[in-house]
Amino acid sequence: MMDQGEDFQLIDVREPHEVDAANIGGQSIPMADALMAADQISRDKKVIIHCKSGGRSGAVVNHLENSAGFTNLYNLKGGMIAWAAEIDPTLNVI
Repeated sequence: MMDQGEDFQLIDVREPHEVDAANIGGQSIPMADALMAADQISRDKKVIIHCKSGGRSGAVVNHLENSAGFTNLYNLKGGMIAWAAEIDPTLNVI
């Protein structure tokens, strides 16, 4: 999607120290803050949510869909670990 120049929102739900160690340019909204920050999440375009391995982001997607009615959220399968393995092995994912 990035390579295609697609219009989407990328949200990183990892903790700030994880984002500081390695990031791919997503907006940082830690998992614990996601529901309170729902107004910062687009409802008009695809929203890709990611974390280290996909577990936290999957939980955030489910929670936002069930609690806030989102229908445009996607979990980045494998999270930053998969991103580093498949796209950018220079990332220091912690």
